[in-house]
Amino acid sequence: MHCPFCRHDDSRVVDSRSSDDGTSIKRRRQCPSCGKRFSTMETAGLTVVKRSGASEPFSRQKVLVGVRKACQGRPVSEDQLALLAQEVEESIRSGGAAEIDAHDVGLAILGPLRTLDEVAYLRFASVYQAFDDLDDFEAAIALLRAERDLSSTDGAGHQAAARTGDEAVGGRVQTDRTVTDR
Repeated sequence: MHCPFCRHDDSRVVDSRSSDDGTSIKRRRQCPSCGKRFSTMETAGLTVVKRSGASEPFSRQKVLVGVRKACQGRPVSEDQLALLAQEVEESIRSGGAAEIDAHDVGLAILGPLRTLDEVAYLRFASVYQAFDDLDDFEAAIALLRAERDLSSTDGAGHQAAARTGDEAVGGRVQTDRTVTDR
């Protein structure tokens, strides 16, 4: 590291602190030649390789923009979106690769988005996975329902709905024409 004051080609690290989100390290340095102190910020570079072959730095903001569109009109707060974007970035960085395919970024978004809001997940998946017709939507919805039934901890509600032929929908039991809260 060159000293910004005297251009000496060495410096000594006096103090190091990581940022709150853990994506960067701030180092306080001192030049052995002139004795002046200066700060540096170190971040690990992550590059996204697009379908066209072009590369660009990973942008949490781009993740937010895409997910925000899918969540438009849904009961999802900006804080929840920011946490989702952070989770996506952490999951990508944990892979340890310096370059990642844009396709893999989309895959990393799908999991947390499904947990956050199933309708937003379907919106995002329909564009990302290029749904062609209603059959694609029906297959995705069937998969979501099957996974929800498997991971359901309230078992009794889903079992009761299955026995009566009713369908459990978002905390409600839906019969042929009426919807009643549980």
